[in-house]
Amino acid sequence: MPVRLIALIAATALAVLPAAMAAGQGASVAFGGLRADTGLPVEVTADQLTVDQNDGTAVFSGNVLVGQGEMRLSAAEVVVEYGGEDQSRIERLHATGGVTLVSGAEAAEAEEAVYTIDSGEVVMTGNVLLVQGANTLSGQKLIVDLSTGTGRMEGRVKTVLQPSGGN
Repeated sequence: MPVRLIALIAATALAVLPAAMAAGQGASVAFGGLRADTGLPVEVTADQLTVDQNDGTAVFSGNVLVGQGEMRLSAAEVVVEYGGEDQSRIERLHATGGVTLVSGAEAAEAEEAVYTIDSGEVVMTGNVLLVQGANTLSGQKLIVDLSTGTGRMEGRVKTVLQPSGGN
């Protein structure tokens, strides 16, 4: 076998191997844009708000947009769970219905997402699609640490790898 053909086969195997590993075990992903300062205020706008003082929740519905610094999350409905002694501190946001998370040039879509404010963790589930420039990654669950800008995609992960350079 000519050396050039062996090199081509080896390069092809190296390009396919990470995708095959990702499909079976999950994939760790670096997020340059999906980072947020979890200490910044959280701003929520929506068409409607319902508050339940008994269980410490507020339900925002209709064209919900949540912003924290450069990060934006949109959904049909977001349940805000409050905690602390006087239930004045936001602990968690549970978004459902066409959830989109955008920060910088990166975006992720899913059926639902849970954002735990103190830990800076966002867990997106249900037909997750992550777009980073020309690259896409899909799976059933995406766990993002907004403090470090790292994440993990799980559940039959599929990616499209864009070759760098020419021939």
